[in-house]
Amino acid sequence: MTVTAEPPAAEAVLEVPIAVEPEVQHELEQFLYLEAELLDERRFRDWYGLLADDLSYFMPTRANRTIREMDQENSVPGQIANFDDDKRTMGWRVNQLETGMHWAEDPPSRTRHLVSNVRIQPTETAGEYMVKSNFLCYRNRLDTETDIWAGERQDVIRRVGTRKWQIAKRYILLDQNVVMSKNLSVFL
Repeated sequence: MTVTAEPPAAEAVLEVPIAVEPEVQHELEQFLYLEAELLDERRFRDWYGLLADDLSYFMPTRANRTIREMDQENSVPGQIANFDDDKRTMGWRVNQLETGMHWAEDPPSRTRHLVSNVRIQPTETAGEYMVKSNFLCYRNRLDTETDIWAGERQDVIRRVGTRKWQIAKRYILLDQNVVMSKNLSVFL
């Protein structure tokens, strides 16, 4: 017996999201590339300067769920998370890295942050943009310890002056649901 399935009904054609001005697209892409460079060069104090005072930095835990439970795949604020920080706690992390006493970063990791597929939408607040990007972060430490993290970042990036931007919100959606790394001592 041969079973054939009918193709799904044709859906409406997806609309291309509202485009931002090419200058804004370019500036925000360059901002993300600068951020990656600062992290890879271990210039954490300079990177910290890119964070808004009202920062929310959140990376949920993930769990494999059945299709009908997909709304429970990611933890939400108030539940356990890989990162759930604000500017103050990010400052603690930066200070700890700068002391040279951070056991998980002695010797320091070598990282390479790659950013791609940057998609930008204006928000309802003037000068703020929802910036989605895909990322890959490679880390090597000690002789043979390597980690690769891949995922999507959903950022709210705010203009705070002429050609100056700050990250107001970062939501990191890691593709792995089990983090096999010995620690998460790097910034994504």
